[in-house]
Amino acid sequence: QVQLVESGGGLVQAGASLRLSCAASGRAFSSYSMAWFRQAPGKEREFVAAIKWSGDITSYADSVKGRFTISRDNAKNTVYLQMNSLKPEDTAVYYCARGPPYQPISVFTIPGGAIYWGQGTQVTVSS
Repeated sequence: QVQLVESGGGLVQAGASLRLSCAASGRAFSSYSMAWFRQAPGKEREFVAAIKWSGDITSYADSVKGRFTISRDNAKNTVYLQMNSLKPEDTAVYYCARGPPYQPISVFTIPGGAIYWGQGTQVTVSS
């Protein structure tokens, strides 16, 4: 059974930074593209960022481009989301997701493309 465990969320002021981590259990972590999504109260879950299984291609939502950076450490089975210049509108529960093996990051644009989800970590940005 694959488990994804997020950490690093918290309450910060606007302009601050946070780094989220997602530790994955299971084997062959380097075979899977990974992504971050978020869901704000009363809104649908939305895509934030993704990184290809090979680590050489990333994608970001327009709302976070230039402020957030996704990265991965395959030796630690962990994917990160560095969030800088945080804004109140970034407040949400952030979820880590894993796709099927050896798929491009476009898989996360397909309903059901993410196979496994973490439990989420709360990020609250005060103004």
